[in-house]
Amino acid sequence: MEAFNRPHVYRLSDRAHHLFEQLAQNPDNGASASLAKDIAMLSSLFTKERTRISARYLDDPALKAGYAAYFLPVNFAKVQLLLSEMPDDWAERSELSVLDIGAGPGTASLAVWDWLATHAQVNPPALHVTAVDHSTAALKQSARLWQIYGQEAPEGRAHLTTVAEQIEKLVRVGVSGAIHAPAPFDLIIVANCVNELFQESSDPDTDRVTLLERLLASLRQDGTLMVVEPALRSTARALHRTRDRLLAQGVCTVYSPCLHDRSCPALLHPDDWCHEERPWDPPNWITAFDQAVGLIKDALKFSYVLLRKDGRVIVPRSPNVYRVVSELRILKGEKRAWLCNETGRPEVGRLDRLASTSNQALDSWRRGELVQIDRIIRKEREGKLSGLGRIPEDGVVRILREV
Repeated sequence: MEAFNRPHVYRLSDRAHHLFEQLAQNPDNGASASLAKDIAMLSSLFTKERTRISARYLDDPALKAGYAAYFLPVNFAKVQLLLSEMPDDWAERSELSVLDIGAGPGTASLAVWDWLATHAQVNPPALHVTAVDHSTAALKQSARLWQIYGQEAPEGRAHLTTVAEQIEKLVRVGVSGAIHAPAPFDLIIVANCVNELFQESSDPDTDRVTLLERLLASLRQDGTLMVVEPALRSTARALHRTRDRLLAQGVCTVYSPCLHDRSCPALLHPDDWCHEERPWDPPNWITAFDQAVGLIKDALKFSYVLLRKDGRVIVPRSPNVYRVVSELRILKGEKRAWLCNETGRPEVGRLDRLASTSNQALDSWRRGELVQIDRIIRKEREGKLSGLGRIPEDGVVRILREV
């Protein structure tokens, strides 16, 4: 396997930057101070006060404006990072059918259109998006932003259909019964939505599994189901549980981030969970709102899973290929990180005195990267192997996919 080149730090395209900058400055959205207050309230609801989240928070004009000015470009960027992680040929069809579940103001829908307009070759595929949300106010905003973006990308062939419907209805009657959409879909996106559903259910985990089963049934055999969730322990662990149950039922396999289809090892310890932290260059108004509100968006943080039905994977799986699932910790005399693959979730390090040309790639490990290690040594103590593995001086470390 050849090593991947480290990608550039993520930046919004010029078209997306222009559109979102208008949302942050549009007088219809109110003054900046007012927007900052709404952003602060949303941030609190999304993190510290999750039990207070209303299913219809985007019906509130102030919260809708705050979301559009700040959270829309942030979540737009997360979706685009994952579009770039999908197989290279996903956008090579002449037509693409996309289902955006819990679409809100069209964050994921716009992310797909902009990604195709920016990355696709000479003739971008004709794009057909079905955006589903229970908030008619959010869907109206989605249609308006779609129209504005279309003025920026007149060469694109893109069509948006909005459907006002309760997402929970899909569990009872399936996709076709709830929204009458032309399945199967090439791509289904559920972004920052699953954790907000079934709040009143006696068994929310089962309902969420059933929802994703319904969506997988409406996915093309070679399509992708993208599920993005906040980088919080509670929401990430719920996603891990959902992943495990879907895999146990044999309805899909994991393309990424996991390098195996076994039970998630992060669930073995109540304090563990997996999330991403990807570098980006935030636009100036995001930085300004951060300073005003006391937030920090210097990196894009989220949990996710890309599911498929054809068994395709991001890299060939092997016991010596791992995903880095923590920051690289600089300790006295050594460096360590937590890794994950089919063998579990080991802690692996290298003593500084054993640094060499063959293992120096460890020094630049970042969370989310895929690495190959030819040898890890674990000492035996009292008849048991130590949980800490160390890379020897002659060990070979390669970064297969960088972030």
